[in-house]
Amino acid sequence: MRKYELTIVFRPKLDDKARKKLLETVKDWLKDVKVSKEEEWGQKPLAYPIKKEQAGYFVMLQLEGESLPSDVERRLLQTDEVLRHLLIRTK
Repeated sequence: MRKYELTIVFRPKLDDKARKKLLETVKDWLKDVKVSKEEEWGQKPLAYPIKKEQAGYFVMLQLEGESLPSDVERRLLQTDEVLRHLLIRTK
């Protein structure tokens, strides 16, 4: 079983309901992968502006699975509410 870590930076202007809905959508994209840990780091200032935003709302997911769906990163890049994401294999 491989372990991954996905960190997502959402636009800070999203309200809680929209952010939770978008996070559930991302989890749906990871259909065969188990989310072992979820941490909401909250809103933090960015080191430099991204898409004209000075801050972002950070969420980190620890994932476990044999492989990730191939279109997850493409979908994250196409989503306007996601400023940045980082997906790494930890073990």
